[in-house]
Amino acid sequence: MKQKVPILVILFILVLWGSSCRKDFEFASSNGHLSFSKDTVYLDTVFKGIGSSTYSLKVYNTTKDDILIPSIKLRNGADSQYRLNVDGKAGKYFEDIPLYAEDSLFIFIETNVTLFPDNTSQLIYTDAIQFDNDIYLQEVELVTLAKDAIFLYPKNDSNGTKEKIMLYTREDGTEVWVESFELTDDQLHFNNNKPYVIYGYAAIPESQKLTIDAGARIHFHNGSGILVRPTASLEVNGTHSIDQDLLEGEVIFEGDRLEPAFSNTPGQWGTIFITKGSISNSIDHLTIKNAEIGIYVEGNIEIEDSSLDIANSQIHNSSLFNLWAKSATIKAKNILLGNAGSSSLKCDLGGKYEFIHATISNYWTNGFRTGRALSLRNYEDSDVNLGVDLLQADFRNSIIDGNSMSELTLSSNGENIFNYSFENCFIKFNKSGPASPDDSFYNFEGPNFINCILNGDPDYFNTRANDFRIGLDSDVINKGSIPIAQQVPFDLLNRERISSPDLGVYEATAKEE
Repeated sequence: MKQKVPILVILFILVLWGSSCRKDFEFASSNGHLSFSKDTVYLDTVFKGIGSSTYSLKVYNTTKDDILIPSIKLRNGADSQYRLNVDGKAGKYFEDIPLYAEDSLFIFIETNVTLFPDNTSQLIYTDAIQFDNDIYLQEVELVTLAKDAIFLYPKNDSNGTKEKIMLYTREDGTEVWVESFELTDDQLHFNNNKPYVIYGYAAIPESQKLTIDAGARIHFHNGSGILVRPTASLEVNGTHSIDQDLLEGEVIFEGDRLEPAFSNTPGQWGTIFITKGSISNSIDHLTIKNAEIGIYVEGNIEIEDSSLDIANSQIHNSSLFNLWAKSATIKAKNILLGNAGSSSLKCDLGGKYEFIHATISNYWTNGFRTGRALSLRNYEDSDVNLGVDLLQADFRNSIIDGNSMSELTLSSNGENIFNYSFENCFIKFNKSGPASPDDSFYNFEGPNFINCILNGDPDYFNTRANDFRIGLDSDVINKGSIPIAQQVPFDLLNRERISSPDLGVYEATAKEE
């Protein structure tokens, strides 16, 4: 006996067959009825030859009909320096794109501007995404500011490989190896005509000096930096900027991604590595941001010359340390060491240090940090028994602060010299936990601490943005020593401080409303 097929099953099969055989002719033409999430897509600023981030445009069909977009293309055609991705397919021209009723699709846009007119250092590069043609044509404009630059990078040797060096060893013992190249004689002077983009580590040859002019902009690719070899030196000649938005006199070291999304992303590039045996390095009016380690200095206390003289400068948003020194000799005036993933200032293996009118404040919020804002030791983690004398660590008219309970670490191996002093300083310190052998170092009534303020409110402008200017409610106003301030008569914004000096790099000012 034959079994009858239920009528509901037959109807279901017919419906399924009908939907699977849907033809393009069931779609209506778009006829200029598309809507867009924006009428112009700004792809921000890029360097010549460096690809942008990916930006998106959403295309809407707000009608009740399924439509077919006859074409999606770039106005400049195949020569366009933009690239599109429409519903997962890459290209510059697309035909017959379906878009269902009251639905939407994404278009992703990138650019890599490589063609510049002669004698042009930057240009506004434009194009448009065109939908349909003739009377139904709709367009969304594309705009990018592209900058030309001087690119410095390692070359391949005869075997097709690039030179590598071991840069330093991390605290966990991991060796950091990087690609490197030596700067030639004609590359040892950076001016402010064009930005510089560095791939790998640019090494200053022994007995040579790299000079950087006021207003220069140096950008580093991921894993890149500057290596100052033994007997070589670095000289940064920034000046005070009249316009604090343009910073026309400041020298700036940062990553090579110019989009706003990367403006405060830490760890985008490596470090400025001043090696053991390099002396007479001088830095004035330099901003370093978004590095792994802002400046890493290896010194030798047996050499009387300074490893580094740094003034009127700021280092912030490093993923590890803003300034990391080992056995170095550093003189710093008007220096801001802001937020960092570990310590703002770490001095290992002894050395000689003098900081006057420094703000060392770590309000890191990008994750958990273990380091204090300031750490002083006469040994290093890898070997407590391997010590070097801390001959001097003087901090005057300065701030040591942050968002941890205590922001000062003083630690000695008990064998080597451990000299330190704080005079007219603001120090955040709240002792917790059991006593330790190093507790005697924190006698804030003793001779190592003179006229210091323990805890309080510096009244910063915006710690998340590394804006450590102080407001009029700050506890550090007029707390500086005048004789000390006379050594640094102007603050980081070039305001006079001699008559009634505040602590740190800034004189107090009213906050903007």
